[in-house]
Amino acid sequence: MKTEVSINWTDVVTDIYHCSEIVNFNSISPNSHFTICAILYMFLGLLDVITICGNLLVIISIIYFKQLHTPTNSLILSLAVADLMVGLGLFPLSMAFSVKSCLYFQGLVCKVRNSFDICLSTCSILHLVCISVDRYYAVCQPLTYRAKINHSVVVIMNLMCWGVSALTGIGVAIAGLNSENCEDRCLVEVLMSTTVGPMLSFYIPVIIMLCIYLKIFLVAQRQARSIHKTKKFGAAVSKMERKATKTLAIVLGVFILCWCPIFLYLTFLPFTNDSIPISVVESLRWLSLSNSMFNPFIYAFFYSWFRSAFRMIISGKIFKGNFSNCKLH
Repeated sequence: MKTEVSINWTDVVTDIYHCSEIVNFNSISPNSHFTICAILYMFLGLLDVITICGNLLVIISIIYFKQLHTPTNSLILSLAVADLMVGLGLFPLSMAFSVKSCLYFQGLVCKVRNSFDICLSTCSILHLVCISVDRYYAVCQPLTYRAKINHSVVVIMNLMCWGVSALTGIGVAIAGLNSENCEDRCLVEVLMSTTVGPMLSFYIPVIIMLCIYLKIFLVAQRQARSIHKTKKFGAAVSKMERKATKTLAIVLGVFILCWCPIFLYLTFLPFTNDSIPISVVESLRWLSLSNSMFNPFIYAFFYSWFRSAFRMIISGKIFKGNFSNCKLH
């Protein structure tokens, strides 16, 4: 017996609405159509430019300045590359789809966008899991940190993040092309999209990261109580590690705030009788994509060495001499 269900993991947002109009022009005069589209394009384009420039600053800073060549920053570098790909690829595709009233694309583009979306979001959260593991060893086991988290281990972590994400994206693309005539498989695909998929891609990794950061917080609290008994150098190192952990915890918090709404929507969508306005769905998608824009500003705000690196790059100072070995303050 054929089960009719219109939800699946690959195109749960786009094909539910059959790529229908995002902007409702029914109550708007025709003369205002172009103005609204232009404003929307300008706003989304501005977000895209900020995302690209911000992550380029992070990438250039970590590659150029040797002081930033650390295992943690290698993970941050790989995460920034994923965020840069969001700005270069996913933002334009999402802009074209979101402003569909002004420019029409076929359903295949929607599937391609979803494939990139899931691939890059998976890549981001896997990097954050790896970063949380890095912070755990740095704060909770500082004596064995350099032995356990070296550059070889970081390379393996980065390859794992990108490999799993690529396989996920390819799987999503293949499943999307074969989802039109799913017949009895539809019920299984609904369970995958509303339960298994979000659990594996978001909820379980977030729970793992929250547990790790809770452990780090408790250890950091004990270190803070005993910091007066240590030497000044040890206190400075401990303070630096706690600040790095706090910053990366904020990165995690921003990630959850940006991505949690869309995953909650995917999870509870089958239980909602009334259709959710497309504008709300697209707002949730853009909130999730905006996470790629926030991370560079978090680094710049909390890390003085990133602020120094950004200033030297923006001012063009690095082009006037070799400053790769200079000490960033």
